[in-house]
Amino acid sequence: MNDKVRQQLLKRNRKLRARIDKRKGIFRSPMIRPSATKVELAEKQQAVHCGGIGVIMQMIKQLDLRKHINAAAPVFKVHAPYDEADHVFNIALNLLAGGTCLGHLELRRNDEAYLDALGAERIPDPTTAGDFCRRFSSVGLLQWMQGVNRARRTVWKQQPDDFFDQATIEADGTMVETYGEKKQGIGMNHEGKWGYHPLVVTLAETQELLYLANRSGNRPSHEHSAFYFDLAIEECRKAGFRKILLRGDTDFSLTENLDRWDDDNVQFVFGFDANKKLTGIADSLKENAWTPLRRDKPSSDKPRARRPNYKEQFVEQKGYENQKLRAESYAEFEYRPTKCKRTYRMIAVRKEIDVMSGQQLLFEKERYFFYITNESESEQPSRQIIRHGNRRCNQENTISQLKACHALAAPLDNLESNGAYMMFASLAWTLKIWSGMMIRVKGNPAQREKRKAVRKRVIWMEFATYLNSLMQIPAQIIRSSRQTTFRLLSYRPSVDCLLMLHDHIRLPLRQ
Repeated sequence: MNDKVRQQLLKRNRKLRARIDKRKGIFRSPMIRPSATKVELAEKQQAVHCGGIGVIMQMIKQLDLRKHINAAAPVFKVHAPYDEADHVFNIALNLLAGGTCLGHLELRRNDEAYLDALGAERIPDPTTAGDFCRRFSSVGLLQWMQGVNRARRTVWKQQPDDFFDQATIEADGTMVETYGEKKQGIGMNHEGKWGYHPLVVTLAETQELLYLANRSGNRPSHEHSAFYFDLAIEECRKAGFRKILLRGDTDFSLTENLDRWDDDNVQFVFGFDANKKLTGIADSLKENAWTPLRRDKPSSDKPRARRPNYKEQFVEQKGYENQKLRAESYAEFEYRPTKCKRTYRMIAVRKEIDVMSGQQLLFEKERYFFYITNESESEQPSRQIIRHGNRRCNQENTISQLKACHALAAPLDNLESNGAYMMFASLAWTLKIWSGMMIRVKGNPAQREKRKAVRKRVIWMEFATYLNSLMQIPAQIIRSSRQTTFRLLSYRPSVDCLLMLHDHIRLPLRQ
């Protein structure tokens, strides 16, 4: 960012702050006063509502993502005129431009300014995009994911050394509901919901989607998870991560694989079913084997007073059965699952619960939760293993964001084509995260802190916030023979962040 642009940003920021400052602003009522309007059509100027997409286009070019996609999943004999990457980018960029479904591609392809922003003469229509998704088999989709992961390694190479201390790989299934009756491969889950049940494998440190496999709605969460865990482990090993940790809930404690992962120097923390044998062992432990469990409280410089729990008040007034957690404690013992040849650490969490009816205590009960791990006590004490189990819930936020950006959807007619759409659309989420990861934390201490904060904010930003703050900024599109200029037509504080992203993405890549 040169000095001229930096001064422009400071000037616009001061002007905006003065305008919205309640101590200096002009006060008049009403504030929103519609005036007479006039609508005209510009003769030459072209503008888009999503000026921030220029940063994404620059990143696609910088990472040479087109080459990776075309090499990984060749489904066309002739490019007439679209290649495989054209179709994938068309679906992902539609979501980054604010679209929510395949049908919105029709709006994009009829927008001259949007076509200019992409440097395209035309883009595929919704029908052609759907036909492209139907061309993929399960093997082709796996090859496509491997191609994206090769580009991912380039992004990982730009990260600081401490980024490679640990890779935490998580897996979970989620329900993608559909009300269509003629979609091949749909199934009904235990809650009576119809749809698909994709497996989602993510990297916890960055929320990146590593692998996705679409399945029928009635399939168990853990189906094929060991295969995709192994692929993710291999990918992280190639990238140079020094420690790899697998996490998952009770469905993913696949005991037939634990010895193999342990031999491969892969750590794991999985929830474990509270079966009769484990519950019996926990009941037989002496009381002095249990340690009180104190949950971490969120740190805050200005702690706020707790608001009343109105739900609980309502339940008590109506005399409904209410379960109150009275105390928690944990203990540890050695345990060998049936399909394993060696023992592992089993951490038990005991919850003491009071079952109430109104203000009356009905009875007390205990409930156990178990975690199995191969991490040693010196590396990870029991309290830290429990914390790992709690942090696994962060993947629920990642899955909810994939749904919020409309990547986990089923607009097509069969299992594999809907899986293909989910993968291509999820590239929008991946590009969002990569744009934050491309910020280099360097410079003087003040610059390092600022860039570190911006980097973290972009990576963990919700998709809707990312669209509204960084993508959907009106911009004039000026095309020349050598470059496309995105002239931003509006200022907001997030423009500073957008320009920082653009400058860092353009930096030479580490090879």
